[in-house]
Amino acid sequence: MAVRTEETGTEIQDTQSRPAGGAAALWGIAILGFLALAVSFSARAAFSLAMPIWSKEGWPIAFTSEIGAAALIVMAAVAPLAGNLLDRRGPRQILVTGLLIVGAGMTVIACARQSWLLLPGFSLISAVGFGLVAQHVVATAIAQETSSKRGLATGLATSGSTAGQLLLVPGLAWLMQSQDWRHGFLALAVGAALLAIVALIFLRRGARRSAVTRQDGETFKQRFVALLKQPVFHALYWSFVICGFTTTGAIETHLLPYAALCGLPPLPSAATYGLLSGVNLLGMILVGWMTDRLNRPLLLGSIYILRGFCFLLLMRTGGDLAWLTVFAVAFGLVDYATVPVTASLVASHLGLRIMGLAMGLIAAGHALGGAAGAFWGGWVTGAYGNYDLLWESSLGLALLAGVIVLLLPGKANSSHAADAPATAG
Repeated sequence: MAVRTEETGTEIQDTQSRPAGGAAALWGIAILGFLALAVSFSARAAFSLAMPIWSKEGWPIAFTSEIGAAALIVMAAVAPLAGNLLDRRGPRQILVTGLLIVGAGMTVIACARQSWLLLPGFSLISAVGFGLVAQHVVATAIAQETSSKRGLATGLATSGSTAGQLLLVPGLAWLMQSQDWRHGFLALAVGAALLAIVALIFLRRGARRSAVTRQDGETFKQRFVALLKQPVFHALYWSFVICGFTTTGAIETHLLPYAALCGLPPLPSAATYGLLSGVNLLGMILVGWMTDRLNRPLLLGSIYILRGFCFLLLMRTGGDLAWLTVFAVAFGLVDYATVPVTASLVASHLGLRIMGLAMGLIAAGHALGGAAGAFWGGWVTGAYGNYDLLWESSLGLALLAGVIVLLLPGKANSSHAADAPATAG
């Protein structure tokens, strides 16, 4: 079947309705993406694990916190570039290069004897790697491979971002506490390098570079301007900015300090956060499966609205660990669950040809939203001595995101019909 492209008016052959390399290739990419995200997100978590140790060695927490914030900004800058390159070259080059860069950054940190080396090691080198080995890259790689079971495969692959924290972070914490903190970063460097070799061998060169996904005559500016003209892109972008504010910014940054402010002990609070991560893993897989079967704007809007109501549970917590546990289970189901649905909507409503750039820009928005949420939470606590205004803001914004995506059309524009997955919506 031939389709007419919106930008050029020329007809190109539809190759999206059949798998590029069969089920084995699809699930192979999903497994590799799962492992790559597990290593990347564990490396990000390792920085937080090491901060209290560094503080005892005389490296100020204020300084290391600024290093972490700078890394988020670099990741936001890299994400669109990585997505654009993914549209042109396929996932092989992106993931292999990203894993090698993450390994190099971990090596620099492991060899650091002075605190200033954390700046090039984490905020520059590692952050570039994190921007390449990211959820939007994995989700786009899967969408480019096939339209069959796209949601489920995306949910499984991107759940590696949570699984890494469950499976690898405890081991890293043990290494840092019982041995030398440098051993943890060296282990991550070795793991990233080995996985890069696996990706180099497994992934096909230029996988899924069909005429639909590749337009050699277009510049980055032309592709960027084309996206800005799409109302669907703005809806998905701004909802994902809010997603970053309410997850990375509000919960990942401030949940444990909030629990401490409520008088809850550190160990039970940390265990509750671990429970949230475990449920998060299940939520991503479940929503990925639902993405292939349900109306996707309705599904995504419901996730945001349910997330908003979770903040009502959090405000009810006070010093009650039972209520915090209820919140952890409820929020875990809708935490990263937006990723597979958003990726599916980008593929069908904006098209695979430009999906990498679109997802990169959306991921950058998520990072900036997270930075804004983290800053706002810190300011609110400093000004009022509590987190009430942060949770109230998060509630309102999550409901707004739900309304935004509920207004999206259930079906893709006919110009992107070739990219549409086999879903009910």
